[in-house]
Amino acid sequence: MGEHEIKPVRVVVLGGGTAGWMSAAGIAALLPGLATVDLVESEDIGIVGVGEATLPHIRGYVERLGIDEAAFMKATHATYKLGIDFRDFGSIGTSYIHPFGSFGESVAGLGFHHYWLELARQGLAGPIGDYSLAVAAAQANRFTPPLHDSSLASTYGYAYQFDATLFGPFMRDHGVKLGVTRHEGLVTAVERDVENGNVTALLLSDGRRLDGDLFIDCSGFRSLLLGQELEEDWEDWSQWLPCDRAAVMPCSHKKGMPLKPYTTASAMPAGWRWEIPLQHRMGNGYVFSSRFLDEDAACAEIEANACGEPLADPRILRFRTGRRRRSWSHNVIGVGLSSGFLEPLESTSIYLAQMAITYLIELFPTDGGIDARDRDEFNRLVDMEYDRVRDFLILHYHATTRDDSEFWNHVRTMKVPDSLAAKMDLWRRTGRVEKYADGLFYDASWIAVYLGQGWVPETHDSRAAIPPPEQIKRALDRLREAITQQVLAMPDHRQFLESEAARLAEAA
Repeated sequence: MGEHEIKPVRVVVLGGGTAGWMSAAGIAALLPGLATVDLVESEDIGIVGVGEATLPHIRGYVERLGIDEAAFMKATHATYKLGIDFRDFGSIGTSYIHPFGSFGESVAGLGFHHYWLELARQGLAGPIGDYSLAVAAAQANRFTPPLHDSSLASTYGYAYQFDATLFGPFMRDHGVKLGVTRHEGLVTAVERDVENGNVTALLLSDGRRLDGDLFIDCSGFRSLLLGQELEEDWEDWSQWLPCDRAAVMPCSHKKGMPLKPYTTASAMPAGWRWEIPLQHRMGNGYVFSSRFLDEDAACAEIEANACGEPLADPRILRFRTGRRRRSWSHNVIGVGLSSGFLEPLESTSIYLAQMAITYLIELFPTDGGIDARDRDEFNRLVDMEYDRVRDFLILHYHATTRDDSEFWNHVRTMKVPDSLAAKMDLWRRTGRVEKYADGLFYDASWIAVYLGQGWVPETHDSRAAIPPPEQIKRALDRLREAITQQVLAMPDHRQFLESEAARLAEAA
């Protein structure tokens, strides 16, 4: 080997499914020549297969891996997603959309919502969602990709809603094309270095031995390497996020119903219920707390509320909310459920896996050894991401006036983490959203939930009162009219999907 040649790091991924194949394909695509990737999975071990909705960040990941979006959407029966429609969370009868986009635009460095609050206090403004192109397009069931310029048509993003049972196999095929070596089998033993505790090999039931330098644990809630073998502690967050079950059931599309470009989350007496429209069916699930509802009752609720004909019997998924105290321990990195889990209220599961892979690639030990500083930085970044998502999810439950069930009384009155309490206090006093450079969910997301659930701040930035109210109102009216015209020019969501499928067929 030449003086400047680098010996590839032998990466072994334990577990297939979404997290496993995203990890394997990501490393193979983005670290060519720096790593070899082996993945071991067993057809006997099923995948959770519920994460049907995503966040806009996945688009960049798909693009970086060289995947054609239209081909990916066809293979996974995907639809486009402009946001999430939250119903009955702040109080029964209310609804709002958390959009993947902005509300208006800042003026002279002052956020749009301050001008909106100034007018709203005088009864001169419509709902803040009126000033979001993503909200208006979602409500009209229309979609077209945003432009990459500084126009109004660039002020939103989008994600995907897909069949999770098809996404893993799609990523597997792509990963194998990128050079990932797949091994079918069950891991029966783990070999470790007696001196430093690092994992050195996985032993399979048929006697095969997979040696590696770096191991990625994507074994789901079992967390075979990180949790069981290395005994990394679990930080339980159920005191703030008490939902620990989901009753899930697919159903057909209701005849004549439009294909919505968004996920619907409807609050229920013991949690919330999702509706996720795919091209070929609807995904339905009731996320609930077993402290306040039993499993049979949850299954009955999801059957009663299905928007179409059931395509299978309801099944129960059990989970626990929290994270490992360290997601990278020794030479093992947990990605996905083996590292942590936050319930799917804001479709963050795939993002959290993607985020971990991205940080790992940035801190990858290409020199043949793991630097403890890189490992510590990885854990700091992952913890920050989980903690900020946790706070945002808790807000949906805590910022409510609902007192109609034991569940809602509990979450409304519970003590929240100090980090969230500080964010809420800042908003209530000043109308400001806490700033941070890294992590998920920025101003527009927090504003959508605060205002959507009835948390109007006591004051807002006084600079919003400098222009005459009539001037601000004219500007808001022009924006709302421009949004209306922009939406009218968009195709229907289903029509756009059909046109993309036809374009793909012509290119084949």
